[in-house]
Amino acid sequence: MTLHQTHLSDALPGLQPHRISIPPAREAEQHGHRQRVRDRFLISGGDATPESELLELVLFRAIPRREVRSLARRLLATFGDFNSVISASSNRLSAVQGVGSSVIQELKIVEAAAQTMARAKVMHRDVLSSWDALLEYCRTKMAYMEREQFRVLFLDRRNRLMADEALQTGTVDHVPVYPREVVKRALELNACALILVHNHPSGDATPSEDDIAMTRQIRKGADALGLTLHDHLIIGSSGSYSFRSNGHF
Repeated sequence: MTLHQTHLSDALPGLQPHRISIPPAREAEQHGHRQRVRDRFLISGGDATPESELLELVLFRAIPRREVRSLARRLLATFGDFNSVISASSNRLSAVQGVGSSVIQELKIVEAAAQTMARAKVMHRDVLSSWDALLEYCRTKMAYMEREQFRVLFLDRRNRLMADEALQTGTVDHVPVYPREVVKRALELNACALILVHNHPSGDATPSEDDIAMTRQIRKGADALGLTLHDHLIIGSSGSYSFRSNGHF
């Protein structure tokens, strides 16, 4: 017996395979739009590029041929701005119509690149003399997180950043912090000073009474062991709050 490959359209003459095709005129228009967006970006740079077009440039890589303007607008309408889009969780992104794994991957590559660049400006440097860069790194890393996270920046005797670690992640409005664990980790790393950092997903960086009490406990433990607590920063999408600048130390 000889086996022959049979297509469904051969077996059922009235049924033809379905193919999705883009009319040549529409494909040409899409190509022209993409080229115009790219040209404007190359000429004007990122600062002069609207967030919608910056997002389109990212989506071009994830969706090579289809129209992406409507998806860019839908993402911005859902999350608010470019930073919030790239920082959104994969689950929230996937709930937006038109977002698949390739789109999520491209957005997360951009997010990781931004965080890596910001981190490079502060790692192994005297953070007290480059405070603006430190704040920018913290905002890039934490301002748009959907849950509270507590991080500690560990510094050496010259106030150079030697480690940045997330010690706890909590809920949308609470993160458990254990002062003993903070001090213990500092001793393990042979750190000489600390900067505490946590975020408020609500966007409002104003400290709560619990934030103030926790900071006092950690400072008391640090002082007892000869560690310097330089500051506690609260990061929100609308700004940041420094305990030291506001007279808590």
